[in-house]
Amino acid sequence: MLSFAIAASCVLGLAVTDSAQPVPPPSAGGPDPKLVEDLAYANRILYDQGVLDGFGHISVRHDKDSSRFLLSRNMAPPLVTPADIMEHDLQGQPVNPGHPRPYLERFIHAGIYRARPDVISVVHSHSASVIPFGATATNLRPISHMAGFLGAGTPIFEIREFGGITDMLVRDNSLADGLAKVLGNHAVALMRGHGSVVVADSIQLAVWRAVYTEMNARLQIDATRLGPINFLTPEEGAKAATTNEGQTMRSWDLWKARIGSLDKPTI
Repeated sequence: MLSFAIAASCVLGLAVTDSAQPVPPPSAGGPDPKLVEDLAYANRILYDQGVLDGFGHISVRHDKDSSRFLLSRNMAPPLVTPADIMEHDLQGQPVNPGHPRPYLERFIHAGIYRARPDVISVVHSHSASVIPFGATATNLRPISHMAGFLGAGTPIFEIREFGGITDMLVRDNSLADGLAKVLGNHAVALMRGHGSVVVADSIQLAVWRAVYTEMNARLQIDATRLGPINFLTPEEGAKAATTNEGQTMRSWDLWKARIGSLDKPTI
């Protein structure tokens, strides 16, 4: 009876005015407070490590409902607190009525979560050393064992192929589906003229991969000046990733300690 009443009220509301806003889907309920705290820390760590600045964002899939994800309201990452975290559905829409302004590119996260059930966390950044690889024919490949997860290289999302001439932002689900398709089963995909997306099965691992993607990009640019590079093979990368990513919490604990309390901005 309750669902019928809700449906009826939605129909009635839309009949009264064309400007009525769609009623958001019901919330999945409160996520684990520790998950929310970790997401706030992740925003600040990525800023502290030079992956995010005033822009970019990280999300995590809701621990109680895989059809929901958590993402901060539209704000600078080093200012994020647990109170700023919002719930979204897999169409990228904020769930709670009267929500604060969401990120324009929340669809990036929604599209990847729709396409990749194995993904628990998504980072979208504009880290400076990564951007040249998305704009050239030089493939971003693992030069360091710490970036073995890059495998044989990183695919590039060419937004023109999916949306023509745009402002380069993934503003809707159609573009997000294109990005998710290019990402495929990779851990990282580059976005030509824009940045990258990094995915993982935990917040901690997503942060770790985002940090070492940027670090590997810097190392690769530096090594190019010296001569031909002897990259890790895909097999070496896979073995290195298995070893290193089993120790993700070692880095996470260090980075979290650098941030300290969430009571004041990380700047």
